[in-house]
Amino acid sequence: MIKNWDEFLLPYDQAVEELKIKFKSIRKEYREMNEYSPIEFITGRVKKISSIIEKARRKSIDAESIEDIAGIRIICQLVDDIPIVVNHIRSRNGKDIRIVEERDYITNKKESGYRSYHIIIGYTVHTAFGDRDILAEIQIRTLAMNFWATIEHSINYKFGEKMPDELRKRLSDAAETANRLDEEMSKLKFEIIDSQEIFMVRSSLVARIIKKIQILYFSGNVPKEEIEKIQNQFYSLREHGSIEDLREMNRNLEQLQQKLYLEE
Repeated sequence: MIKNWDEFLLPYDQAVEELKIKFKSIRKEYREMNEYSPIEFITGRVKKISSIIEKARRKSIDAESIEDIAGIRIICQLVDDIPIVVNHIRSRNGKDIRIVEERDYITNKKESGYRSYHIIIGYTVHTAFGDRDILAEIQIRTLAMNFWATIEHSINYKFGEKMPDELRKRLSDAAETANRLDEEMSKLKFEIIDSQEIFMVRSSLVARIIKKIQILYFSGNVPKEEIEKIQNQFYSLREHGSIEDLREMNRNLEQLQQKLYLEE
């Protein structure tokens, strides 16, 4: 029995935070390039002490051998996004992570209806007291898979092995419904990606225009009446203008900045 749990769990806490940062960085890179990101969001957690003790007892193993004490979950919008994320992880194998095992519960769903892609990794945490090699689990799943799994986990926690057969069947049916939703969303893949890329480009242009207007305002080199005229034009384009209209305004403001020797 491990007595100092705070000390034992410290590298697992650190691993979760570091892994979350790594994959949030990937998502940020896609979005800064105004491209569709296969990663919607990332969550992470360290297993509770009671769960660690119970799992170690049930499997007759040491706590260090438990694979999912540290875990992150990468949520995707579409099933087609999952292989892209998996390949991102594989590309890091032997660098900052070491892939131990992959478990495809999407192609081979569990009997309960559970679907997800799991990757067990080895990960080195650099602490003040030296390096610690630990195991961690990365789960990759869609929004629909995650919704079902979250509900199933709560119900399973309540009933355990004594879950009524009728409830078990209803959960299984719900899993199939979630799977059909994923299939329908996959058919809309290109429409979803196009609309989100348009939204990201538009948001980026709006942010850049606002920044340029602020620079012109605080420079003191542009008359107040002219700034108000530019602002009113921007408000109109933001509500009713096309992306090309916003691009043209951004170019015009850029030329005005260059003329006034202003920098962002």
